[in-house]
Amino acid sequence: MIETMILMAIGAVAGVMAGLLGIGGGLIVVPALAFWLPGTGIPADIALHAAIATSLASISVTAAASAWAHHRRGGVDARALAWLTPGLILGSSGGALVVAGISRGSLTVFVASFCLFAAWQIARPRAEQATTMPERTMPGAWLAPGGLIIGAVSAAVGIGGGSLTVPLLYRLGAPLRKAIGTSAAAGFPIALAGTLGYCFADTPAALSRWAIGLVDLKLALAIASLSILTAPLGAALAHLLPVARLKQVFALWLLAVAGLLLFRLSEG
Repeated sequence: MIETMILMAIGAVAGVMAGLLGIGGGLIVVPALAFWLPGTGIPADIALHAAIATSLASISVTAAASAWAHHRRGGVDARALAWLTPGLILGSSGGALVVAGISRGSLTVFVASFCLFAAWQIARPRAEQATTMPERTMPGAWLAPGGLIIGAVSAAVGIGGGSLTVPLLYRLGAPLRKAIGTSAAAGFPIALAGTLGYCFADTPAALSRWAIGLVDLKLALAIASLSILTAPLGAALAHLLPVARLKQVFALWLLAVAGLLLFRLSEG
């Protein structure tokens, strides 16, 4: 019961952040699971791999709820999403197959490095486009290959890709709130394709009997059970709260995560 409540609490926080910042919740779920799983008997060598794979499975649910909430508010650019999706699917599924076979040390360094990059990307100030300027049509020539890269990196880190998708869409002319909404919707194909990719990996004996490959469905469902309820709350808060200030706070969390991951790796 305590284990389930902890997982549901993780999911609740991840859901709010997914809706609020368009990040899919993975940058909450992956560190939480990576630090928690070794205490449950999961060997350190596979804990991060399982955390990433399970995070993507939970994000499949969270991202769907967040995307629908943003769509209802007119915050999803359907054309941009259509250009992104094929690359997101190919990149995420392929990335998962590759990551499943790399070492703990290499994966830890990559995830920690991404956390540092994401902290910089999320916290740096951006000037919102003037409200009187017409919204520009984003070029598919940038969106299609961008989706491939975003999908691959997201599968390697266990995220919905928001820390990459939001900046890309924003730079291509999307207003910040529409970039967040479209990014939230893009998290669904990333998470679904990545989850399927990790399902083809060998299943470690230490995971529960509900595990398929590196994906522990028992953990993923517990996390998703509340995240699907709190994601719409986050989407509503995105239209009310000072998102820029919240991003700065979240960046501090990512810096702490990067430091802790590298510290634990150095301990062996």
